[in-house]
Amino acid sequence: MNNVFLLSPARCDGRRAQMLLSERALFALAEQLRSRGGAPLGEVFSFLSGLYFRGKLAYATAFGAGTHVITTDRGLMAPCAAVRHSDLVAFSSIDIAAGDSRYLTALRRDAERLASQLEAEASVVLLGSIATGKYADTLLDIFGERLLFPTDFVGRGDMSRGGLLLRSAREGRELEYQPVLGAVRRGKRPPKLERIR
Repeated sequence: MNNVFLLSPARCDGRRAQMLLSERALFALAEQLRSRGGAPLGEVFSFLSGLYFRGKLAYATAFGAGTHVITTDRGLMAPCAAVRHSDLVAFSSIDIAAGDSRYLTALRRDAERLASQLEAEASVVLLGSIATGKYADTLLDIFGERLLFPTDFVGRGDMSRGGLLLRSAREGRELEYQPVLGAVRRGKRPPKLERIR
């Protein structure tokens, strides 16, 4: 299947954000972020969020025909798109849970553009929470039954989802999907993933 993946934004770890945005930080990603050319969005979000975003990005890269990252005010961006220090500050000023119009307008614009470009047999897989409507409701309006999510996401927390996606990507094993439309959005917590030996 020619699935296109939509990755929900990174959940920012405060300590990691302070490290990355510090003017005194000397590690490569921080220096790249301060440079004129910026740093790749996927790498920045992987650093800020850790396992969960890293798992989403690895999984989408392994199995997707295209990958887009949902942002707070720029709509959908490619993981390789360059961002700078000022972009991260702008991202952090918008509360997507509150339905900020800057977030919704940009997301709707880019999702509609994507929908018009999709091949007939392609589906859109949301790698993000469907328990709340902050991503799913807007995307459902646009993609309808073509909007899918991994069935194994139900009941899992962020870190468990990240571990599941990373493991699946490493094993070359694509997960099963189901439509968001009509799905049970909250469920019983599944058993913990077994430790990788």
